[in-house]
Amino acid sequence: MRYTTFASLALAFSLAFGAVAQAQDVVGRWRNPAEAGDLMIYACGDKVCAKGVPTDPAKVAEDLKDVKNKNPELRNRSLNGLEVMRGFAGGPKVWSGGSIYRPADGNTYSGKMELVDPNTLKLTGCVVAPLCQSQIWKRAS
Repeated sequence: MRYTTFASLALAFSLAFGAVAQAQDVVGRWRNPAEAGDLMIYACGDKVCAKGVPTDPAKVAEDLKDVKNKNPELRNRSLNGLEVMRGFAGGPKVWSGGSIYRPADGNTYSGKMELVDPNTLKLTGCVVAPLCQSQIWKRAS
């Protein structure tokens, strides 16, 4: 009985640790190809999420707003630290099932992330497949 309980706990721990370890491969700061801001990707439970973070300290002071949001009540919220990606599952190389909010047009897209190499991330957003667009992001140093 004790062995079964211990084995169950060990399995649960290894599964939970495995999800966090997989997320670690993509966790960190990523540079936008247009250099309009960075993404800070982090583990959120057993999924992966991201917040937008400005690259220019002056942009933090400006407190840019989400003016293109489809919901008029949200147009006055700050873009600094706004969660723009949520719910990505998978790893260690591909994460899917998440959503990407794009402040530039106020739309939310289904998304996929692929870790091409330790410093290159391919981020794909789709209105409906095959209507997708991809960007290559580089790990910020």
